[in-house]
Amino acid sequence: MTRIAFTNVRIFDGSGEDPYTGDLLVEGKRIVEVARFPKRVSTDDARVIDGKGRFLMPGMTEAHTHFSWNDQPSLAAIQFMPPEEHMLWCVRVAKRYLDMGWTCAIGAAAAKPRLDVVLRNAIDAGEFPGPRYLAGSQEITTIGALGDNTLPHMNFEELSFGSVCSGPEEIRRSARTFIKYGVDHLKINLSGEYIAGLPAEMSPFAEDEVAMLAQEAKRYGKRMAAHARSSESVKQCVRHGIEMVYHASFADSEALDMLEAAKDRHFVAPGIGWLIRTTYNAAEYGITEAVATQMGYKRELEIASASLREMHKRGIRILPGGDYGFAWMPHGTNANDLQYFVDYIGMTPKEALMAATRLGGQIMQRPDELGQLKAGFLADIVLIDGDPLQDLSLLTDPAKVQLVMKDGVVHKDCATPVPPHAALHLAGADTPLQEQGVKEALAEMH
Repeated sequence: MTRIAFTNVRIFDGSGEDPYTGDLLVEGKRIVEVARFPKRVSTDDARVIDGKGRFLMPGMTEAHTHFSWNDQPSLAAIQFMPPEEHMLWCVRVAKRYLDMGWTCAIGAAAAKPRLDVVLRNAIDAGEFPGPRYLAGSQEITTIGALGDNTLPHMNFEELSFGSVCSGPEEIRRSARTFIKYGVDHLKINLSGEYIAGLPAEMSPFAEDEVAMLAQEAKRYGKRMAAHARSSESVKQCVRHGIEMVYHASFADSEALDMLEAAKDRHFVAPGIGWLIRTTYNAAEYGITEAVATQMGYKRELEIASASLREMHKRGIRILPGGDYGFAWMPHGTNANDLQYFVDYIGMTPKEALMAATRLGGQIMQRPDELGQLKAGFLADIVLIDGDPLQDLSLLTDPAKVQLVMKDGVVHKDCATPVPPHAALHLAGADTPLQEQGVKEALAEMH
């Protein structure tokens, strides 16, 4: 069984403790020992990674991903990407997340019916690198709501990134179809979205339609997620047991009371980065601050910040993630959410990091083996050059995310020096003549 020892590291274990100097030992897929200095782990028969005082932390969980969003400036660009190219895009994006230390992710809806399921299965089979992944359905929507992009002359199945339903029986059929495909959870769009020309405060689904989704999810043992910006949509989530509440911007006092009373059953992934970056960072793509204000995003940001601060005070679980994958907030920059949690929600840096780690283990439904650095936990580990508790932006810098381990396997390693002969071999030098050629090429490069 492979043994890897991390020595001389600052350990942020995700438990709530302050970081401490120590060592950590991995055997196979799991952490077997965490030692606080001056105690040391045994390095016998182990590969030793000298941390040189760097910051060791659990892998992070992104709670609201759309791997099939394709870093373009519009929803239309997502629709028109052919399924074959779309699948390849998702594979590349999955690696990008893992490279940045996101070892777990929740699929918050796929642009096409089976993209998330196929991606999850490929990652689980070891065919491609990516986070451990829970696959979502397409966005279940209704006529004229978010996700219905059809025109009057089109069939509902044409060019729409949502599954368009009307009435409980169509909801039942859609839910069962996605369950047949093998999703881990069902996603429903319970509110509007300004960029789609729909008020965020709108709540388009009738109560019996939401009840049908909940009934079918419970029947088949699946969880649910909801796009829920409006206050009424948040209340629908609580009334019908929709575990993952995405956005919750306009939650009023009644909605906050309901969430607090059921806080052990729900997670909120607000996607606050979407509000911030669409308001202040999208001018190059035609959404100036004035345009974003006219659309409603600046007002929503102000209201969401206030409601999320109240949620945080009440102990409602708030996790990072949401709608990365647009041109002004591309995949891989997701850790910006952690600083936004500090600036807009009032978290401390430690609380923001706990939201990405310990709470991540909870939303992945594996709180006893993910999200912390503890003996017996799965070895999802990230080594950072610098202290994120002093500067959370380090987590957005690929050069600072120096080592990423998932399931005890090192996926990315920029922290361990490579011996010269090994470097030549990696560069393709397998014979003395090839070695000389590689040396000359490297000399020219420098």
